[in-house]
Amino acid sequence: MKNIMKNRVPLIFAISLLTLPAWMWTGSGPSSQATPQTFTGEVTDTICAKTGSHDQMMAKMPTMGRDKAICTKQCAQIGAKYVLYDEASKAVYTLEDQGKAQTFAGQKVRVAGTLDGNQIKVTNVEVVG
Repeated sequence: MKNIMKNRVPLIFAISLLTLPAWMWTGSGPSSQATPQTFTGEVTDTICAKTGSHDQMMAKMPTMGRDKAICTKQCAQIGAKYVLYDEASKAVYTLEDQGKAQTFAGQKVRVAGTLDGNQIKVTNVEVVG
């Protein structure tokens, strides 16, 4: 019985190799290139995005200013990251290009880029009127 099993192991291994999906051999499997997408929302920060508003932060800490742009930048100075907050879906996306995001702090924008997890690799940002 042990002898029979010993002879079958190489056969089972060979069959499993032959039945692997063809894309594993050719490298033409699922693409690692994400499809470009467009996202709309407000460039805010990770602190204020949790509540979907700057109101609580500005009420609690007057040094945060009295408008979205100043509050967002002040939060970034204390360690928050710039994010895109989509109010309609309540989704929060990390923005890979923090420098570009800072330029649009507190503004409603349209971001073009690719989504990797919940992070947008930004290719373009424009203000939405």
